[in-house]
Amino acid sequence: MAPFPRGRASGRARGVYPGRGRGRGGSVSSGRKSSTYYSTRVEEQLLNYGSGSDQSIRSDAGEEDGFEEDEGDVTSEEYEPNKIDIRPYNVLLQSLSFNELQGPPQRKKRRLERTGPSEHGTKEKSRLDTNTKRNDNGSSDAADEPDEGPSPTKGDFAEEVGIEEREDGSDPFELHLANPNENDLSRKLRTISQNQWRTERAQVPNLGKSTTMTPEIGQTVTTGTTGRLISCLQDLKLKKRLSGPASKTFSMLNELEATLARHIFNYQDLLFPARSTANAESLRRLTCLHAMNHVLKTRDRVIKNNARLARESENGDLELRDQGFTRPKVLMLLPTRQACVKALDTITALCEPEQQENKKRFQDTYVQADEKFSKDKPEDFRELFSGNDDDMFRLGLKLTRKTFKFFAQFYNSDIIFASPLGLRMAIGAEDAKKQDYDFLSSIEVIIVDQADALLMQNWEHVEYIFEHLNLQPKEARGCDFSRVRNWYLDSNAKYLRQTILISTFNTPEMNSLFTTHMHNVAGKVKISKSYDGAIVDLGVQIKQTFLRYESVSLASDPDMRFKYFTTTIIPSLTRQVRSSSTAGQGVLIFIPSYLDFVRLRNFFSESSSTQNISFGSISEYTSVRDVARARSHFFSGRHAVLLYTERAHHFRRYHIRGVKKVVMYGLPDNPIFYREIVGGYLGASLGEGKIMGDEAGLRAIFSRWDVLKLERIVGTKRVASMLQEKGGDTFDFV
Repeated sequence: MAPFPRGRASGRARGVYPGRGRGRGGSVSSGRKSSTYYSTRVEEQLLNYGSGSDQSIRSDAGEEDGFEEDEGDVTSEEYEPNKIDIRPYNVLLQSLSFNELQGPPQRKKRRLERTGPSEHGTKEKSRLDTNTKRNDNGSSDAADEPDEGPSPTKGDFAEEVGIEEREDGSDPFELHLANPNENDLSRKLRTISQNQWRTERAQVPNLGKSTTMTPEIGQTVTTGTTGRLISCLQDLKLKKRLSGPASKTFSMLNELEATLARHIFNYQDLLFPARSTANAESLRRLTCLHAMNHVLKTRDRVIKNNARLARESENGDLELRDQGFTRPKVLMLLPTRQACVKALDTITALCEPEQQENKKRFQDTYVQADEKFSKDKPEDFRELFSGNDDDMFRLGLKLTRKTFKFFAQFYNSDIIFASPLGLRMAIGAEDAKKQDYDFLSSIEVIIVDQADALLMQNWEHVEYIFEHLNLQPKEARGCDFSRVRNWYLDSNAKYLRQTILISTFNTPEMNSLFTTHMHNVAGKVKISKSYDGAIVDLGVQIKQTFLRYESVSLASDPDMRFKYFTTTIIPSLTRQVRSSSTAGQGVLIFIPSYLDFVRLRNFFSESSSTQNISFGSISEYTSVRDVARARSHFFSGRHAVLLYTERAHHFRRYHIRGVKKVVMYGLPDNPIFYREIVGGYLGASLGEGKIMGDEAGLRAIFSRWDVLKLERIVGTKRVASMLQEKGGDTFDFV
């Protein structure tokens, strides 16, 4: 199966007639005299050989150098072929004879300077920019190029003088990937297989605590600080190509960047659950800089070794292992196309490429400049959903010396940008015979940005992708196994892969990923943020009651929660409805899980204990018309209860009016939602005079499995006592 299920079926071969340069190949028109064309070209070649003139200009990699053939060489219309009578078959034989006698053919003539855009160049650029949406499945992200194999050509990045940078033995790239110590690597792999990690805990200024785990035998150590921070860009061991643009982007490293750069550029796994709209740009710049630095070092090492092998071709004992099975080395999982645009803009600013192929196609299909939301929407909502919020995309980026090529085929790409859904569809169906995930076999750095947004989409897709990372490929795909690093051949690539997980908050799903799929021999780091609690800055004084129920296991927790809710909350709710026509109205029941939502909706519909309670419901799957009806009936009092899911609030951020009381069937993952529902909905009702202060209230139920959610809402200092309190299971805050 092709790496892009929606890719084009027609390929494009470089340098093969009739395709020319970077344009798409096409059939020869009937008006062209092909025999005359061949005679003219071969005769010109013979004359050049006979005269001994050397008019060709050296080119390292054809199209990848960014130059195109001289237009006179393409048509040769001024030459008169009738003066010489040469048959095409005889011409072909003469050409082959000269090739054998004279050695390899001359290089193509190249033009070094271009004074203005020619008609031919304009047409070729137009074809590159407009070849977008026609493919097998209609995907606008499909590539239309042949598979080039895992190795770059000489012109892919640097000229010969540009790749002779001395290898730095202290560079983390050398120590971790290029030349790891075999004895140390074997020892760490044995330690990881035995699940033995040495833990070091330290304070992180203005954040909280960090937990660093390294594959060593030892006791847990607590230190005062995180150790030496990165002070400047020179400490990051950047490629020269990145140093100049990076100094423009980073005037100086702020405290957060200096703290995280120590872990990121040392190839340690990182779980950072403290992303915000304020530091989002700093995190993006830092991760994109690291990704580009890794790609450039990897590709330049291969090119340098190619040249070395060519010089020392007679040395049969020379062994240079510098590659993986396939070309892609960096994978970035992002929630929306707009997030992809921001990442690519950052990478472009860091590298400053001279040319960007298919850039117009990228702008047409990814960039959306229209403002869709009003200013009353929260800042985090506008940051996530502004622009193109499509969550089904995948994009390959190929880097050469002067060019960025968007929409490259995965197997020809250096960096893959994708949403979990888009990459899951690219891998293919559940049938193992039809799946294609070989392009993930050599991923060395994976960056998951805005993981909290991916959690609201479908976290199963993220887990599915991690399960298919760094597996042995099913096909060779032109791989030179004599150049593949030994730890790839030994199926140990997952132990050297770096995973960077960035989120607004931490969840059990992310902790599970940290435990299950982060086994880096360089170690792994988890940041734990300290919280004051969402209850302290609501803006209104409302009684908030937290009710704890006992749950013996995580598997039985949904049933225990439902039992507690139906036996404790529902009776009091029923009494309120019966006692007064207004006191029992305006009850919003917030439900984090859709499965729990369905269970409660069925209970309200079918149970005899709720037959006198009118209710409406809003979930992420409710149509716009039904949402408007439910909101209207709830505000007017026709419905006493409204069931409302967390994902519906995440994707829509409705302003629901008429809320007098809030019941939380479960605590929200995002503490911002708590402020918006309790402080926002109830605060609006208080401000409108719909209810008095003593009438408004919140009741939330929780168990010991909700520790992370509870910490963000009540604060780090209070959470332990609420979970361990023996004197009671009810906690009131005002």
